[in-house]
Amino acid sequence: MSEFLDGQVALVTGGAQGIGWEIALALADHGAQVFICDISEAQLAQAEAEAAASQWAEQLHFAVCDVSDKEAVEAWVHEVYERNGRIDILVNNAVYVRWEPAQDLSLDDVEKMMQVGYLGMIHAIQAVLPLMQQAGRGHLVNMGSSAGRLFITPTMGGYCAMKAAVDAYVQILQMELADSPIHVMLVRPAAVAGTNFFREQVSSTKMPRLGDIIPYITPPHVAKAVIRGLRRRRKIVNVPGYLNGLITLFALAPGFVRWLMGLGGNARLDYGEASWQYRPRK
Repeated sequence: MSEFLDGQVALVTGGAQGIGWEIALALADHGAQVFICDISEAQLAQAEAEAAASQWAEQLHFAVCDVSDKEAVEAWVHEVYERNGRIDILVNNAVYVRWEPAQDLSLDDVEKMMQVGYLGMIHAIQAVLPLMQQAGRGHLVNMGSSAGRLFITPTMGGYCAMKAAVDAYVQILQMELADSPIHVMLVRPAAVAGTNFFREQVSSTKMPRLGDIIPYITPPHVAKAVIRGLRRRRKIVNVPGYLNGLITLFALAPGFVRWLMGLGGNARLDYGEASWQYRPRK
């Protein structure tokens, strides 16, 4: 049976765990050869072990790469292209996160968030886009965030600023490439439970209490939304769907949304405890 992405080559940055890993598995499950880079050798080793025991062992490939290093990104992209003669999909997922009050957030952390989450995306796009334009096809998938549009939670200033920069850049790039065969997609997830984001980097208690009531999402929800967006060549994918209304409401009445999110204080659930596992389609 022919698969949706048979014969295609995909790159995933920050792909050794969490959302990136789930997207990588989904791309492989739909037929793609998937090349994953990550800065963490420990996470890469764990992902490689999981890949070796999976049905996609021959489709998943791994490399150490710091996306904030332009030359390293270019070398990785060149190596993949030389090996395969094509690159069809780029997923910019790598991120560095620190949530602290503005007065406590160090300049080093602010710069690193921008270097990894924003400049890292640009490094990869600039390396891949000429190859896609030459081939006359390609998908640029960029992981934004609801935090790039909803400025509602204290201590998120640095992270929100980085994701807002991603949001703006990608939407302008969509305008620039509107008449080309290159599909540019912006994905904005809400809080994604069951990831190292909440296990190691950000305490769930910094989330609003309302998040305990609204059903949370996990990496499989995001991966399915990415696949669906690729099929339909969507420009913007908000996941879950209620974000469409919430983003519109915030644009019209930001004070009301902040008040709503402040009801009940902070979250009590542990978002890091949520479990998930990729389920193959067949």
